Amino acid sequence: MLVPSIFSNNFVDDIFDDVFPFGAYNAPAADNRAAMNTDVKEFDDRYELEFELPGFKKEDIQAELKDGYLIVNAKHQDNKDEKGKDGKYIRKERYAGACSRSFYVGKEVEKEDIKAEFKHGILTLFVPKKE
Repeated sequence: MLVPSIFSNNFVDDIFDDVFPFGAYNAPAADNRAAMNTDVKEFDDRYELEFELPGFKKEDIQAELKDGYLIVNAKHQDNKDEKGKDGKYIRKERYAGACSRSFYVGKEVEKEDIKAEFKHGILTLFVPKKE
């Protein structure tokens, strides 16, 4: 019953990737799947979803259950500025990014049923199977 939403997987880009192999997927910033790879494991009583979120902090991540869809959003902004002795920048980098994934888990699943764990940049969500 757990299926990815076609709305969060860039369905149109998937079609064009077959025709144009140098499409958006080869540019990770243009495709949020490169930033949130997800593994789904099935057990007798539950599903486990493991989201790779390197560089994200726990407070950067939000999960919600809406109309039977489990939606995970992550936003990240990082500033790294280094200055020389006279105040001139020798390196200046900014990273800002957001990614989102959604999976249909069924309208029977309640928010209270889902458990979460975040360790070493991996968000694991435990979703019980419902009839």
